[in-house]
Amino acid sequence: MSKTATSHPTPPSWWVLFHCFGLIGLLSFGGPAAQIALMHRELVDRRNWLSEEQFLRGLSFCMLLPGPEAMQLATYTGWRLRGIGGGLLAGSLFILPGAFVISILVWLYVAFGTLPAVQSAFLGIKAAVVVIVVQALWRISRKALKSTGAWLLALTGFVAIFALNLPFPVVVLGAGIIGLFQSAETTDTPPPVQPVAPNHWRVIVLWSALWLLPLLGLSLIGADFLATIGWFFAKLAVVTFGGAYAVLAYMTQTVVSEHGWITTGQMIDALGLAETTPGPLVLVTQFVAMLAGAEVGGAMLALAAGAVALWVTFTPCFLWIFATAPFVERLTHQPRLRGALQAITAAVAGMMLNLSVWFLLHLLFQKQTSLMLGPITLPAPDVQSLNVPALALVTLAPIVALALRGRILWLLAAMASLGLIAAGFTVG
Repeated sequence: MSKTATSHPTPPSWWVLFHCFGLIGLLSFGGPAAQIALMHRELVDRRNWLSEEQFLRGLSFCMLLPGPEAMQLATYTGWRLRGIGGGLLAGSLFILPGAFVISILVWLYVAFGTLPAVQSAFLGIKAAVVVIVVQALWRISRKALKSTGAWLLALTGFVAIFALNLPFPVVVLGAGIIGLFQSAETTDTPPPVQPVAPNHWRVIVLWSALWLLPLLGLSLIGADFLATIGWFFAKLAVVTFGGAYAVLAYMTQTVVSEHGWITTGQMIDALGLAETTPGPLVLVTQFVAMLAGAEVGGAMLALAAGAVALWVTFTPCFLWIFATAPFVERLTHQPRLRGALQAITAAVAGMMLNLSVWFLLHLLFQKQTSLMLGPITLPAPDVQSLNVPALALVTLAPIVALALRGRILWLLAAMASLGLIAAGFTVG
């Protein structure tokens, strides 16, 4: 395939590209905001590979797509610099370091996660995770909920998931349809249409086949567990607007409540450990798949499930970028598309509130029941099962987070230490 034209007069060599995005992949801790800031420093300030306007347009474009926007921004930048090969290299380097660390963490978790001391440390980490999710909810709410309509969409998203137990994709699709009729205003002049290669359709067909044909193969050979894992995470990849925290709401609803692959506590642990790795937070899908595979069939099935989850989660990210990148200049100026994205983001804020409440209830109360009121199903925790150490840690977690000024790795380490201390007091 021919190289795509780039605004940079002399594209960087493959080694320079490898070195730059390999460094970004190794240092991309702290979630999308920190990762995007790191890429801005490397790509705009230090290397001048993108102008400020190109970087912001690329970021806006990636935010219109499902999936991790930081990883897709890296892929888009690689595409601009060295065509499809450059995009594949940049996107892969953003994922692989974190995927390797996740594999090690799953093995450690399965091997040592049941030890009392480890469980005590994870109790503190779970309290930290609740705070992290609430902080993410606060950030997205400040950006997304700026009108009465947005607040109503957020409330609708919360009720749809929390009380009515509607499927996550249905809520996202409904919000997007509403947003299409509420165009977001833009004052920018639309740029000219970029030329598209005559064989561009082949790129779309190729990457669609790479994404879905392996899943068809798993279904045909009777690998039922891996096929189920694959099709679930493939569907997840299509509706993951709003970042990894929004994904967690859907994942929790499905892998815990419907399939029973893992418990809610393990889901929270997975997020806590994923926060400690470089790369996109959506790598939590790999952790969940590997943990489910280990529960069902041991180490080999865990590795296979993790590989399947990685493939179906990130292959569509390359598909979205390579299929739509030639149209990015126009897409970022479409009022209806912006309106749909804003509506989805508002609904996602409500679904993230559901995730926060879900995590908090399962952390504080060891026994849960359900209260049925017609079509409404509400969680009813058993107050006698209140976990007092967990309550103390949840109370301390926001104070520690404030003192550490948002340093997630330090917060997780501090809360793990406090979990061990709380266990000591309980035993004593």
